[in-house]
Amino acid sequence: MSSDPSASNLSFSLNENTKKKKAGIVVSGWHREITEVLAASAKKTLIEAGIDPENIIIQHVPGSFELPLGAQFLFEYEKADLVIAIGCIIKGETPHFHYISEAVTLTLIQLQARSNHPVGFGVLTVDSLEQAKERAGGKHGNKGEEAANAALYMLSLREDMRKQGTKSSIGFGSGSRE
Repeated sequence: MSSDPSASNLSFSLNENTKKKKAGIVVSGWHREITEVLAASAKKTLIEAGIDPENIIIQHVPGSFELPLGAQFLFEYEKADLVIAIGCIIKGETPHFHYISEAVTLTLIQLQARSNHPVGFGVLTVDSLEQAKERAGGKHGNKGEEAANAALYMLSLREDMRKQGTKSSIGFGSGSRE
């Protein structure tokens, strides 16, 4: 695996078990001209990484606010091993943008931690449709691809650690680490 997981183009080798896993892509219906491009790129990235196309489930939800619950459904009912959340939130004239952006982000983080499954964050939070286009295959790349790579990286990392028998305890009272 790459030593720099923050790189925009992750380069790493997938754990062989990762290729056999089930992946979900949950896609917001708002700004579909953007979200469909992001979702297609995420799916292409998963397939190029070796995930069987039959193991990729795409689920559409009404808007970005519904992405966390859609992701949870994919984990719970479809037994997905990773989920990529795809959305596009464009700033308007009211504070609605801030509430939705923060709520979606924090809830996806909580879901990832609670479920112990990677969630790729492919939710654009932009000021304009033009900025969204620049991040959906334009001059700033494709954030759907980046979200898929990040989720794959984390799933592969988990599989590698399981294979090594590495298990750590997080929190107080977990014993000393001398």
